[in-house]
Amino acid sequence: QVQLVESGGGLVQAGGSLRLSCAASGSFFNKYGMGWFRQAPGKEREFVAAVSWSGGSNDYADSVKGRFTISRDNAKNTMYLQMNSLKPEDTAVYYCAGYSRTHQLPTHQAADFGSWGQGTQVTVSS
Repeated sequence: QVQLVESGGGLVQAGGSLRLSCAASGSFFNKYGMGWFRQAPGKEREFVAAVSWSGGSNDYADSVKGRFTISRDNAKNTMYLQMNSLKPEDTAVYYCAGYSRTHQLPTHQAADFGSWGQGTQVTVSS
């Protein structure tokens, strides 16, 4: 079972930046795609971004495209989410997740991810 731990959340003003990290324990990190999801109060968990097992391919929700960048460092078993030009509507708990199938670019569906971190709060003030 892969364990995932997020860090890097916090409070930032609109227009600012944050970088989230997701550290993974266990073997085979480099065989699985990874993703970021977020959940705002009273809303369902939504897809934010995904990266393939190699880091060579990625995918973004339309709401963050051009502002957020997902990446991974397989040598460090770590995934990142660089968030720029943050907006108040980006406020949410952000979760990292490990895809359930190897060597595939993850889908946007939370049910297709088998491992989850505990989440980190991101708050963007206006």
